[in-house]
Amino acid sequence: MSKIIASAAIRGAHKIVERAEKKYEEALQKWGPDQEVGFPNTAYYLPIIYAILGTPIKKLGDVKPVLQRTRSLLPPLVKEKVHLPYLGPALDAGMATFFAEEIIEAIRYLENPNFYTKQEDPLPDNIWLGAADDVIFRKRGVEFVDGTAPGFAAIVGAAPSPEIAKKIATELQEKNLYIFMCAEYAGKRFSEQLVEGGVQIGWPTRLVSFGPDVSAAVFAIGFACRVAMAFGGVKPGDFRKNLIYNKDRTFAFVMPLGFVTDEWYANAAGAINWGFPTIADTPIPEILPTGVCTYEHVVSNVPHDQIVQRAAEVRGLKVAVAEVPIPVSYGPAFEGERVRGEDIAVECGGGRTHAVEWVTSKPMDEVEDGRVELIGPDLDQGGPSGRLPIAIVAEVAGRQMQEDFEPILERQIHHLINYAQGIMHIGQR
Repeated sequence: MSKIIASAAIRGAHKIVERAEKKYEEALQKWGPDQEVGFPNTAYYLPIIYAILGTPIKKLGDVKPVLQRTRSLLPPLVKEKVHLPYLGPALDAGMATFFAEEIIEAIRYLENPNFYTKQEDPLPDNIWLGAADDVIFRKRGVEFVDGTAPGFAAIVGAAPSPEIAKKIATELQEKNLYIFMCAEYAGKRFSEQLVEGGVQIGWPTRLVSFGPDVSAAVFAIGFACRVAMAFGGVKPGDFRKNLIYNKDRTFAFVMPLGFVTDEWYANAAGAINWGFPTIADTPIPEILPTGVCTYEHVVSNVPHDQIVQRAAEVRGLKVAVAEVPIPVSYGPAFEGERVRGEDIAVECGGGRTHAVEWVTSKPMDEVEDGRVELIGPDLDQGGPSGRLPIAIVAEVAGRQMQEDFEPILERQIHHLINYAQGIMHIGQR
């Protein structure tokens, strides 16, 4: 693991744990050990702590042993001239970060009960939704099981502009993902940018503004933990099954937008425990080998117009296209449709002109998903005869792609073209 990333994550974890310890001591002096504490209207207490340690936090007095366990997870700060394997200590630091942040957020509910709206939609003067209660969780959590929502993107920070934020959010929505938002960069927050751009946010639109600080990231990870416990049959405290369930079933990733602070690194390290990789728009060190995550762990410096697609590739997210963006009806029902001679507007191949179809595989970094390039005249430029030569070249890529797959994929051209209403494709090699 990158020494730079591990050093920053461990530094960030130390800062966050110290902040949690200070908050706890202040709360203990103010309210005493018998004061009830937790996220509102949920049977999962503080869900990450409950899922990983099996400890239900009900009162402030229950927090102390968890904080002691959190402190014990913290590795020592990385020394400049000492080179060690850093993955294990960094993952421990990330887990300690989430425990500490849950305690910070639980105490915030005590200090300011109205800081979060505690409902599905933001209010005119408050867009921060906070932890999902069990009513929202039962309604939304089942979507992570039945395939309606394959996972979520945890966006930290802000895009360079509201327009870019809106474009990223729309692309993520098109992949049926939830977008969980927190933290700020350069005084801006992604959720506030969406509101500025006229986008409706809230649970109904899958654009969930959890909180203004990076500590609100625990609401996203806690939601994943609750899904595993409620719908996956994972028992509280069975951390191994919870982590594996989410790695295999919840296609989530972290997307930091802006300068990555030590605290952001600590949260990203925590997410890796669940198999959730990080895809950043800034030039931070990368962790490319496969290990805890399905593929890469950290991918950086991704352009904003490619970051959603790259994130889907890194997480291994497979998206079923619900609607093909073309100006005619499209589907298997039109495959057997016949186009009669008098109705033909344009004809390609069939012995009348040259025609070829060819599928070839390439490395993944040489193929841009969804790109269509037209070379030569378009169909409406066929001239008086209505006949044109045609060549269809399809470049494909995939992590498990093999040359033997090329002819199999090439034969799919027949079906894919015939699915369009008013187009008939006959013959193939």
